[in-house]
Amino acid sequence: MSWFQRLREGLTRTRQVLAPATQQAEPAPVDQPRPLRRSLEELELALVAADVGTSATAEIMSSLERSHQPLQEALKEALMEQLEPDRMRASLRKLGFKPQVARTLVEPKGQVMMVVGVNGVGKTTTIAKLAHYYQQAGRRVLLAACDTFRAAAREQLALWAGRAEADMVSGEPGADPAALAFDAVQAARSRGRDLVIIDTAGRLHTKFNLMEEMKKVQRVIAKAQAGEPKEVWLVLDATTGQNGLAQARAFHEALQLTGVVVTKLDGTAKGGIVVSIVRELKLPIKFIGVGEGLEDLRPFDAAEFVEALLG
Repeated sequence: MSWFQRLREGLTRTRQVLAPATQQAEPAPVDQPRPLRRSLEELELALVAADVGTSATAEIMSSLERSHQPLQEALKEALMEQLEPDRMRASLRKLGFKPQVARTLVEPKGQVMMVVGVNGVGKTTTIAKLAHYYQQAGRRVLLAACDTFRAAAREQLALWAGRAEADMVSGEPGADPAALAFDAVQAARSRGRDLVIIDTAGRLHTKFNLMEEMKKVQRVIAKAQAGEPKEVWLVLDATTGQNGLAQARAFHEALQLTGVVVTKLDGTAKGGIVVSIVRELKLPIKFIGVGEGLEDLRPFDAAEFVEALLG
């Protein structure tokens, strides 16, 4: 099964939320007969139910009501406007939008990537998948097991690091995460590794002191290597919907995130959260995941996502 087929299958539950409304509705000005207006109102409710978000939904509906295209095409274009407005303005209206045939490498800035998220979102397995992705692209990756407080976190990362054939630095249970992050950056330099991925302790976004600890890890990394970490990515479980957006907002305020990885899209009817993240936080979606295998995490392509969602 191709990646697009897996993605489309993974988005089935979200598509089922939208499908009844998209099949019935057609764009209609305000002065058109009520059945047409009612159909668009049902689509609006479906978008909110899929966790697209109220602000994005309002803009999408406004776009649909102005459009003279068939609904499916108008809706695809409106979603793309939310997910990649610059790309739409630059070329998509002229060329039409299609998923990228040849994927470009999602090249991280700098050499240190700090990965954050609450417990249970799939952060550790996502880190291993990222290591696999970058090693397949020729990068020399070192993983740092800085989640030193969760039972078996080090063992879990070691297992996945083995599957991804990635090098790893770890410490004793209860060790200072920031000190371990410092050691990992130095170890990468001595071992000739060009990308360090820091697995931080899973944190509740509402706990002030725990967020302060993440800030400390960030500061210590900067001491180990000036200007790093240039990437701070949040792993977000799509099944959490709008609560996930609250998580993202809190982490972003504390750490200035540079990207988001969305996991478990295959287990949710709330795949529209992807739109909310981009619309509300102005953060790029870097990768999305629809399964447990190393190959089930791929770079996010907005046109591919929209096509899989509505096609």
